[in-house]
Amino acid sequence: MIPVSEPDLGSAELARVTEAILAGQISSAGVGVRDFEECWAAYCGRRHGVAVTNGTAALQLAVACLDLEPGDEIIMPTFTIISCALAAVHCGAIPRLVDADPRTWCMDTGTVREAIGPHTRAIMPVHIYGHPVDMDPILDVAEQHGLAVIEDAAEAHGAEYRSARGGAETWLRCGSLGAMSCFSFYANKLLTTGEGGMLVTDDDGLAQRARALRNLSFEPGRRFRHDRLGFNFRMSNLQAALGIPQVARMDDIVARKRAMAAVYTSGLRDVGGIALPIEEPWAKSVFWMYGLVVDPETGLDAEALAKRLADRGVETRPFFLGLHEQPVFRRLGWITHQKFPVAEQLARQGLYLPSGLGLRPERVEQVIDAVRKSLP
Repeated sequence: MIPVSEPDLGSAELARVTEAILAGQISSAGVGVRDFEECWAAYCGRRHGVAVTNGTAALQLAVACLDLEPGDEIIMPTFTIISCALAAVHCGAIPRLVDADPRTWCMDTGTVREAIGPHTRAIMPVHIYGHPVDMDPILDVAEQHGLAVIEDAAEAHGAEYRSARGGAETWLRCGSLGAMSCFSFYANKLLTTGEGGMLVTDDDGLAQRARALRNLSFEPGRRFRHDRLGFNFRMSNLQAALGIPQVARMDDIVARKRAMAAVYTSGLRDVGGIALPIEEPWAKSVFWMYGLVVDPETGLDAEALAKRLADRGVETRPFFLGLHEQPVFRRLGWITHQKFPVAEQLARQGLYLPSGLGLRPERVEQVIDAVRKSLP
């Protein structure tokens, strides 16, 4: 079976982890986490990095830094992983959902303005499958209404967005947009620490607050005294040791991911019955996962195509199920009978193909052949 994702780690990572073990720096105490925070923040064009246990924790930490009141709302796409909604719900906020853009699969920025209400406090754009959100409209409307922007860049390490704000077009790296930006370093991400994540920001106050909340909110000068509730979201030096060498080769990692996507597109663009990922002129996608959407006219949905591919030795994953269709949120009562047709179509007809950095070129060709033979 060709796995949907496998990492590509080598001697540099092994050497750095071994060094941490020999130095006895296996917890969060020591220099490794600090070094990783500094180099990843610098790569993103940010002043501060706050490393945490995973990407979900990074989102929750970002929301907690806003000191929201119960009932405050955060606008986010319904077509995303449940982590985005969990970050809001666990902090007492309510997710306010918008549909996906049918081209990029990211949030439909044209619907954000109409979603703003009296209790809206923040917007959480999510770069889906490596393609950036159209951020200028998000940042403009947030500025006009005094809203915080929490950028979810978990799937977009190294992706870039061409901003025209201020009158001049500038390419900006994902993770440099908004008040705070959040990353996941799960095993299938472009840069991986196995588990792990990071919040990055330029705001000194937000960085200080995030560091305190991450570490149980110990009071300065009195370790075991607590004035507010925090979290135990600390990253270990062993995880940081895995990440540091990868930062230095991010240009190569991004180039490899884009080259893999180009091979997939070349091999599948003439195949009927499927829609392939696009790249808008204002975006440089990293194609974290190479997805496709099956035309219902084929008589297949994503589940049926996935079974056919599995029979040919290819592992896949379905697209996200919209937050508005999650049974747990319906049971909690903050979602009733909302309909988001683009997200629903993507959830039923979309899947992604093997896309990990460990995927060899000949296996990409095998996947292409399997897709071609699996369609009517």
